[in-house]
Amino acid sequence: MQYRRLGRSNLQVSALCLGTMMFADQTDLAEARSMVASAHEHGINFIDTADVYSKGGSEEMLGQLLTTHRNDWILATKLGNSMSKLPNQSHYSRHWIMREVDNSLRRLATGHIDILYMHRDFHQENLEEAIYTLGDLIRAGKIRAFGLSNFRGWRIAEVIRLCQQLNVPQPIVCQPYYNLLNRQPEVEILPACAHYGLGVVPYSPIARGVLTGKYQVGQTPQAGSRAARNDKRMMETEFRDESLLAAQKLQEHCQTRNIKLAHFATAWVLANKHVSSVIAGPRTLIQLEDYYPALDIELSEQEEALVDALVTPGHSSTPGYNDPNYPFFGR
Repeated sequence: MQYRRLGRSNLQVSALCLGTMMFADQTDLAEARSMVASAHEHGINFIDTADVYSKGGSEEMLGQLLTTHRNDWILATKLGNSMSKLPNQSHYSRHWIMREVDNSLRRLATGHIDILYMHRDFHQENLEEAIYTLGDLIRAGKIRAFGLSNFRGWRIAEVIRLCQQLNVPQPIVCQPYYNLLNRQPEVEILPACAHYGLGVVPYSPIARGVLTGKYQVGQTPQAGSRAARNDKRMMETEFRDESLLAAQKLQEHCQTRNIKLAHFATAWVLANKHVSSVIAGPRTLIQLEDYYPALDIELSEQEEALVDALVTPGHSSTPGYNDPNYPFFGR
């Protein structure tokens, strides 16, 4: 396993982070136990969940699985997304942050959270209230540090300003949606993280399955796949002909190297100097173990140029590649 410094913090995290969004949903306890054991055996020390995953189910499952080696793990969770239809059970009021951190600690069966992410940006919210509260939680020892997920570059800068103003330790990590089909974070998010010293831990390095090469233009997606379920986020971002064609061309190249496209795509993300770790979000033990070979792949200058030719730096595979969960609001 490779270990990297998480931004300018002094934490060392594994290059692969085990994402557990599927736990308690499509991954049962027995399979999750095998996955956590495999990750630990292979040196992964970074694990990621969220309160909203299976409405607390993922955290509860991890609470059962991490007790033996809890201190071997950098445990990250998130809050902000809605946990019910009731008021004050989402977003970033002091009331909800304090309450939900206690809920997460209980579900995770732990005395502290290593990294608490603000799961998404609500641009209409009072960020000052949230940052001040996170500072209190750090001082209380309930969380060790905080991070930002799905925040745009200028909002990262605003959080840093508020941390300086309120004397709160600044965030240590950012979790953007970044892969070789969506290079938009290269414009402002990654430079902002580099400037302020945040580690970068991207999710979906294989573009929700498109960069496995299993989807073909004009062909019906395999039953049970995310595309076959007509997932809204996937249909409006990854699943478009331009992305499928780019994946097909990269698949042909990978065959000449006798490597898998998914390994190539993950290695491409890890080759970015600003990236500290990448989140693997497997559903099964077999899928998790299929991430490990990506750590052994090095990309040549010619391969970087090949990717640049298919997807222009700073852009996505085609215009309109924007996650519907995080719309623009400038007009």
